[in-house]
Amino acid sequence: MTNKNRIVYMGFFSSLLIMLFSNCAIQPKAWNPSPETEFKGEISLNEKLTNASQIHLLGYFGAEEFAVDKAGNIFCGVHKGKKDFSSGAILKISPDDSIEEFLVTNNWVTGMQFDKNGALIALMNDVGLIKINANKSIDTLLTKTPQGKPILMGTGLKIASDGVIYFTNMSSTDKTSWKYVNKLILEMKPTGGVYSYNPKTKMTTTISEGNYFGNGLEISANEEFILVSETSKYRILKYWIEGDKKGQSEVFIDNLAGFPNNISKSENGNYWVGFTTKRNEQLDKIHPKVRMKKIIYSLPSFVQPKPEKFGMVLEVSERGEILQSLFDSKGKIVTEAGAVIEHNGHLYLGGDIVSYVSKSKLN
Repeated sequence: MTNKNRIVYMGFFSSLLIMLFSNCAIQPKAWNPSPETEFKGEISLNEKLTNASQIHLLGYFGAEEFAVDKAGNIFCGVHKGKKDFSSGAILKISPDDSIEEFLVTNNWVTGMQFDKNGALIALMNDVGLIKINANKSIDTLLTKTPQGKPILMGTGLKIASDGVIYFTNMSSTDKTSWKYVNKLILEMKPTGGVYSYNPKTKMTTTISEGNYFGNGLEISANEEFILVSETSKYRILKYWIEGDKKGQSEVFIDNLAGFPNNISKSENGNYWVGFTTKRNEQLDKIHPKVRMKKIIYSLPSFVQPKPEKFGMVLEVSERGEILQSLFDSKGKIVTEAGAVIEHNGHLYLGGDIVSYVSKSKLN
């Protein structure tokens, strides 16, 4: 390369960097994660999830959370393409594992649970909190937080015995896209929130405004607290909603070995925690480096780091103790286990970009 060509090349490269940074819609914060947790002890690697069978989602993707009706049918929301979250459906999985389209939707439906009257209460991307009636008509219950912010990325949802609906909202600025999820992880800002909605009074209460990728949610058996996963911070938080500690919060379990997603009760009173994938050493190393985050986010999506195929589920006690772990460490059968529910002696597992539900028999 001649000096002239080298100067032209360097000028082009510099201009490219300036263009990338000037158009970069990310203003990340530096974060120093704790040293990565090793897979030993109660989380020693095993291949217990490789016994799973697969229930394919009729060409759809992304079973993010499950709901079970009184007849034992399992429902999940899905989107139409691996990276296309713009529309989708709610699918019904029968006890014999046959699957059908229950309802076609204009947006991805994520968190969901049936209420006492048999209506399916759910969160719909770019809409908010909705109610799906027995005739499959949809009522919109809530579109904004008490602060007037739109509920664009609602995720975890559970209903208490008194009918109050608890849910998380990951973002009030963007709806789900692969690019925006990467932004949330890299930017490391508390953009999400946790809320409750009382359908009788139509009142909404803010439980937390400022969560880092607030995702899955579950209510304790005695309904004194809720658990909320903060996916990007590898932890689960506890929010007290009743009792002497009402209004207080604390860390339930921290420095997890992966990205915690959905949380659901196990039939023996503990909790199942599903994981999108395990932690990434390179991501942990760049979290303190703001400039490096900007560079990575500016790269075309096809060259950005991708989540590793890795099936991981933990059973956790009410005190935050890990009781057992289930893995598909190569992602051969269970490539992702972000969604998890126990039903009739099996775990049903899904994920944001997986085209099937895994069904794993429990010992």
